[in-house]
Amino acid sequence: MNGLFRRPMAMLAALLLLAGLVPSVSIAQQDAAKSAPPVLIPPAEPQAPAAASAPVAPIPAAPVKAGVETESVENPYGLEAIWRQGDFVSKGTLIILVIMSMGSWYILFVKLWEQYKLMREARDVRTAFWKAPSLREGTTRLDKKSAYRYIAESGLDANEHHEGALTENIDLNDWVTMSVQRSVDTVQSRTQDGLAFLATVGSTAPFVGLFGTVWGIYHALTAIGIAGQASIDKVAGPVGEALIMTAIGLAVAVPAVMGYNWLVRRNKVAMDGVRTFGADLHAVLLGRRPEMRAATPSR
Repeated sequence: MNGLFRRPMAMLAALLLLAGLVPSVSIAQQDAAKSAPPVLIPPAEPQAPAAASAPVAPIPAAPVKAGVETESVENPYGLEAIWRQGDFVSKGTLIILVIMSMGSWYILFVKLWEQYKLMREARDVRTAFWKAPSLREGTTRLDKKSAYRYIAESGLDANEHHEGALTENIDLNDWVTMSVQRSVDTVQSRTQDGLAFLATVGSTAPFVGLFGTVWGIYHALTAIGIAGQASIDKVAGPVGEALIMTAIGLAVAVPAVMGYNWLVRRNKVAMDGVRTFGADLHAVLLGRRPEMRAATPSR
């Protein structure tokens, strides 16, 4: 009996002993871990990039298409829109302004060329006419279309042909003076050709543009009345048309006024030379030598 109980008791005691030792061992291991010095872990060495020496291939750019179409936005308030959407009154006003502008520029360039020719002829008179041995030969040296030749021929004809029942009652001095003065006045009237058109355009073009402005505002009010509301899309077109007409009228009038004043000033300078030539010619015709007077046909 005692032998039977000894073996189980021994096993039970061993189990109890093991159960008591395990917690103690674990507690001892924890205390040893706390008391042990910390272990330093060396930092990891940086690794060089694997592909540092290898060149990076550039990314190819996307090919540009040759036939790229650009989108164009049509202006609904420009000159083209005015001509396309305007009525006959708007188109007629625009045509009148264009004709005024073209006529003004044409007259401006033509008159500048004529004044240049007249001033050049004045220089030719000083070098060719007055150095000639006689008035008739000096006249032939001038250009056939020259204004100075026209004045010289008028004076010579009046001096050499003072005959007739009516002209005999006029003194030779007065007759020559009248002939030279009439030729000078004719040249002056020719230099003023076209200036009246410039003056008319300069004074009326702003009012023609203003008429187009009033007509455009009338269209704007009509569009508001039809739509029943004053939205910007209803009035932008007619109001823009009105402003463009005003701008065109001013653009036509300003060059015409400035050109008129400039041409009048240049005409004054050119005519001073013509009047001086006429006075000198009159003095030479009446102060000829007696032998030249004797060669003149008798009355």
